[in-house]
Amino acid sequence: MHEPYLEQLTALTNPARALEMRKYHRVDRTYLGLANPQIDALTKEWRSELETPDRVALADALWQTDIYEARVAAAKLLTQARIRPDDTPAWELIASWTPDFDSWAIADHACMAGQKRLVADPKRLDTVETWIASDHMWTRRAAFVSTLPWTKQNHPKPAELEARDRILGWAASLSTDHQWFIQKAIGWWLRELSKHDAARTTGFIDAHGDKMKPFAVKEALRFLKKAG
Repeated sequence: MHEPYLEQLTALTNPARALEMRKYHRVDRTYLGLANPQIDALTKEWRSELETPDRVALADALWQTDIYEARVAAAKLLTQARIRPDDTPAWELIASWTPDFDSWAIADHACMAGQKRLVADPKRLDTVETWIASDHMWTRRAAFVSTLPWTKQNHPKPAELEARDRILGWAASLSTDHQWFIQKAIGWWLRELSKHDAARTTGFIDAHGDKMKPFAVKEALRFLKKAG
């Protein structure tokens, strides 16, 4: 069923831009050279046309092509605050993609879709917690990118504070994981948290900053240093 939708993507192919994207992302796959607004426009139209089961099926099929823009489109098809019905298939599909992550760009688009489904049902954090122990670096990183919404509440409810502390526990467990993308993700998560919960951010750095890479600590405290 995905062929007509893939044809809409390929009709916009820009060979020169595709070559630039291949050099930039440095991952060996097909690139069509589309800009994000072009993919946004198509997926917005597709979402309006398709019921949820068909959208999930299309996202699955597009992801399996391993074409850069098709994978981005797959993620965007499922990036929606409300999906009705929001039972397990959409979330399970997004979670199933994590072993395929091999670059930050595709991973971040998929994690954006994941964020929406996690906020819709925080019990799904139980699945995300298992990612922390993965041998796959991109899966471990996804645990933090997917849970960024829990950094953003100015007046968190008790359950949101519990989730926030839970995720900080994951960060503590990976503070000695010195792979660049893991340290960057932890620093990113803490940096965003610092805008709304400076005390927890500084408390984390006081407790674990000596185990982290200096650049990640600097990232975590970037806005607090400016405020000071």
